[in-house]
Amino acid sequence: MPFQKAAEMLDDFMGIRVSRIVSQRYAEEAGAAYEQMQNEEAERLEKEAPRAKPCADKIQISADGAMVPLLHGVWAEVKTLVIGEVQPEVEEQGEQVVHTRNLSYFSRKTTAQEFQRLALVEMHRRGVENAKEVAAIMDGADWEQGFSDYHCPRAVRILDFAHAAEHVNNIGESLLGEHTPESQAWLKERLHRLKHEGPEKLLGEFQGLQRQYPQAQAISGNLAYLEKRKDQIQYPQFQAHGWPIGSGIVESGNKLVVEARLKGSGMHWAEYHVNPMLALRNIICSDRWKEEWPKIEARLRQQARQRRSQLHQSRIAVPPPSIPEGRVPNLDVALI
Repeated sequence: MPFQKAAEMLDDFMGIRVSRIVSQRYAEEAGAAYEQMQNEEAERLEKEAPRAKPCADKIQISADGAMVPLLHGVWAEVKTLVIGEVQPEVEEQGEQVVHTRNLSYFSRKTTAQEFQRLALVEMHRRGVENAKEVAAIMDGADWEQGFSDYHCPRAVRILDFAHAAEHVNNIGESLLGEHTPESQAWLKERLHRLKHEGPEKLLGEFQGLQRQYPQAQAISGNLAYLEKRKDQIQYPQFQAHGWPIGSGIVESGNKLVVEARLKGSGMHWAEYHVNPMLALRNIICSDRWKEEWPKIEARLRQQARQRRSQLHQSRIAVPPPSIPEGRVPNLDVALI
C-alpha cells in the first residue's frame, strides 16, 4: 500500500505514529537489504551449484514484463517470473480445466541477461531442477525463450494461447475488418480448431491465403510468427498431458506484484527505488513475510553496526591538530 496509507494504519491499529517519509525510508532500506541478500545468494549459487530441494512433480514457469512509471515521464520494464505447481485437471462448467497453485514470484527491473541470472535464487528455492516435468508457458518474446534455455532447456515450450489467438485474429481482421461480426465468427471457429485439432490444417489454410494475397503483410507476418512456433502451439497434445495452455499466472502476477504497488495514480519512482520495492512485493505476494522478515531485520542490524564501527574508526583516524613550530601551548588555558 502507499507509504502514507501504511503510516495511517500503523497509527489507527497500533497507536504507532510515523510520518510518510519515515515509513518510506524504512521500507526502501528493508527492500534494498533484501535485494542485496538475494544478489549475494545468486552469486553463491553460481559458484557452488548446490543441489536443490525436492520439488513437485509438475511445475509451470512463466515470465513476462510490465511497464512502471519513473521520474520525469520515463517508463521502464519490470520483468517477473512466476513458478507454480500444476494440479490435476478438474471439470468446471462442462470443461476440463487445469489450475496452477502455490505460486511464487521474482521481479526485477534489469536486463534480460541479468534477470535470468538473478532469478536463479527463486528457481533454486522452488527446486525446479528436480521436477519430473516442467512447462515454460510464455508469450513468445525472445528474452523469455532465452530464459527457458538458460534455466530449463528440457522444459516443454508452450506459446500462451491468448497470444497465439492475437496473431490468428490479425489475419482474420485483415480479411473481414476490425471487430466486425464476420471477423469475430471467423476467429471463434479458427481458435476452436487450433485448441482441439492442432495447428497443421489451420496453418495450411493461412498459407493458401498468403498465396491468394501475396502483398498482405498482416497475413504473411502473422503466419511467419505462428509457423516459427509450430511446436509451441500443439495445444491438443499439451492438454492431453495435463498442461495449462495459458500464461495467466504471470499476467495476474504483473498486476498483483508490480502494478498494484508501483503503478498507482500519480506514482513516479526513482529508478534506484524500484528493485527494493519489488523485492518486498515478492515476499508479500509469495506469502513469505514471516519467514523472510527476521532475516531482513538481522541484515539491517548488521549494517547499522558496520556504520557505527566505520564512524568510530574514522574518528580515531583523524590526527590531533599540529602545533606550529616555535610555539608553546598555553597549558593553563588548555587545562581549563
